[in-house]
Amino acid sequence: MQDAVLAMLAKEPSHGYELHARLRRSLGPLGESMNRGQIYVTLARLERAGLVTSEREDGLPERPERKVHALTPAGQQRVSAWLAEVGWPKPDLAEFHLKLAAAAAARLADPVELVAAQRRELLRRLREAQQAALAEPAQTEPAQTEPAHTGPEGTAGPGAGLLLEGIMLRLRADLRWLDACEQAWAMADDEVEGG
Repeated sequence: MQDAVLAMLAKEPSHGYELHARLRRSLGPLGESMNRGQIYVTLARLERAGLVTSEREDGLPERPERKVHALTPAGQQRVSAWLAEVGWPKPDLAEFHLKLAAAAAARLADPVELVAAQRRELLRRLREAQQAALAEPAQTEPAQTEPAHTGPEGTAGPGAGLLLEGIMLRLRADLRWLDACEQAWAMADDEVEGG
């Protein structure tokens, strides 16, 4: 969440309320459960970490003072590092989606290029998992002298093959999702360029 908030601030300084609304719009139905207080707690943490500054702004009578939050140079560096990060798997795909939305909104990076970088990383990991699966000995019958389960010093057993299969299935599913992301962002780019 912190990196997404920082990236949203890279577009322009904002009030917490505006950040909350932009994040909710970016997440669609998944953002409906986002608590506004979570944004303010995140902003306070980012300010204490020196990544964000906050200034009071005079407002209307019904909103006498509001804070406007902006990135510091350290915050800008963290956004750049986050956009360049290609770690996978993430426990929550919403973070990657927010990365794409924030990068596009603030014109920090091309979402299609971010998807391509993620795809390269997933393909690399898929190749590694496939090579490991090929190197894994077939487990058709347990050895007669060994129990079927693994011991502290025993072989990996059938669980290793199952784990590798699960990793490969997850990576293939994530690659299909990235294909959908690329198509959606490429269409969005075409609409912007086409006017």
